[in-house]
Amino acid sequence: MIANLKHSFFQVFTVTSLWATLLLTIFFKDQPIQMTYLWNTAGIAVIAAVLFGVMYNALWNYFTLKPVWNIAISSTFNILGGMAGVWLFSEEMFQLIAPWFPGMWLLSIVLHTIAFYFYARMDSKKKADELNKILK
Repeated sequence: MIANLKHSFFQVFTVTSLWATLLLTIFFKDQPIQMTYLWNTAGIAVIAAVLFGVMYNALWNYFTLKPVWNIAISSTFNILGGMAGVWLFSEEMFQLIAPWFPGMWLLSIVLHTIAFYFYARMDSKKKADELNKILK
């Protein structure tokens, strides 16, 4: 389990670092950036890696919490991590979207609930198909 989470962390960290670098290159092409800003980019990648490489993986694949808790935890940490990432990217942008935090959190809960039920349905069908293959 630990090796899998570690692998997922580094995979998400690398992809997010490349993605953030690409976005910075596209949107800030002609603007100089301070070298210390690169640490903000690394911070964004760490937040994404912890959320999507470790927390989601552990929460949905290894922990045995009730779905309502998985949805509440993943929605809350997703929004908090997203807000932290926005703050690291631009404090101005953070100040602009901060008042929308409650709505974003509610939308995150709704979307996580929908995603959970679609995932649960697909997973149940997959497991049923596997059991039917074994029985044949």
